[in-house]
Amino acid sequence: MATHLVGGCFVTHLHAGEPVRVGNLRRWALVGTQTGATHISMRTLEFDPGASPALFAGNWDDVWYVIAGHSELILDGERHALRPQTGIYLRPGAQVALEVHGPEPLLVSSCRCPDPGIDVHAETMQETPAHTHLGPTASAASARRELAAPRPLAHLSECEPEQTEDDRWFRVLVDARLGCEQVTQFVGCIPPGRAPDHFHDYEEVLCILEGNGVMWADRSSAPIGPGSCIYLPRGRVHCVENRGAGDLLLLGVFYPAGSPAARRGADEAGEG
Repeated sequence: MATHLVGGCFVTHLHAGEPVRVGNLRRWALVGTQTGATHISMRTLEFDPGASPALFAGNWDDVWYVIAGHSELILDGERHALRPQTGIYLRPGAQVALEVHGPEPLLVSSCRCPDPGIDVHAETMQETPAHTHLGPTASAASARRELAAPRPLAHLSECEPEQTEDDRWFRVLVDARLGCEQVTQFVGCIPPGRAPDHFHDYEEVLCILEGNGVMWADRSSAPIGPGSCIYLPRGRVHCVENRGAGDLLLLGVFYPAGSPAARRGADEAGEG
């Protein structure tokens, strides 16, 4: 169950609510237009070992992050090895399937922009049985090679860290370098303590990967830990406080695209 903070912010969990199941895929809808978001959605996808249903993306960008598990991704006819800490960009119209290598499931956070606006418990991707052929994937892969499209995934270890003014760092996984013009995906590190309250000129979702602390929205707050998922409307003053002894790591995805370092002080709220 979500904990609602002021101004439309809320905190939920990767496995909040009842999932929809299709084949070996379980899907939890956490954030979307049905929960008050404007453009962004956030879902948890959990694939049990074996072959997944074939997934066909609609007219939106879909940005994935592998939280746990190992798999082979078949994207438009091309195969890519997936492991934890991998960011993936699925273009509009992408054709996707996975072959999950056990024994543990593949756990993925998926964010789409613009949110299709489908009810949070209804179908959110066209899904077909696992044995269904994905169609003209070879020609799609050939076309992608001819267009010299960027590689559609990046591992955290491949991304250069960027430092902020308050000793935090972040690494961008998905942005225009992977062909994603609308959305930015990053992993950020917050040392123990609390930075000044601030806000962004973008709509954002977060998932806590490691560490414990408090999510602040103005003066309202909620505890957070591994698996906590957070929705932040554009322009809402907030702060993540790390109350642990070590670093707090979080996954962030925001729309429109930009830099995770771009933020404005709480004293600017209501301006511009």
